[in-house]
Amino acid sequence: MPSKHAVTRLKRELVIWLATVGRDGHPHAVPVWFWWDGKSFLIYAIPGQKVRDIQANPNVALHLSTDPAGDDVVRIDGTAKIDPKHPAANRVAGYLRKYRGPIHAIRIRPTRFH
Repeated sequence: MPSKHAVTRLKRELVIWLATVGRDGHPHAVPVWFWWDGKSFLIYAIPGQKVRDIQANPNVALHLSTDPAGDDVVRIDGTAKIDPKHPAANRVAGYLRKYRGPIHAIRIRPTRFH
């Protein structure tokens, strides 16, 4: 289980890096929003590279960004599973609480199309 310090960071941090490897053997690391419920991580993704990679190879790595000196490392290895029956993000209370503040609605009125 994670240390108290790691749990504090997992609750506070908005972004975690997800590293996957696809069928081609190439690694992919991307920042993602996440929710740690104390037992597992919940990440939402649209169909694309992350989903294809996890379908091909469920072994993943997660890590939080370090401090400026490269210290305060939090790394996690895990097994991912695509769960099509899981509720949508707007129905997961913990996920909403975490990201409600940082999310801003932006409406753009087009002035020109090319």
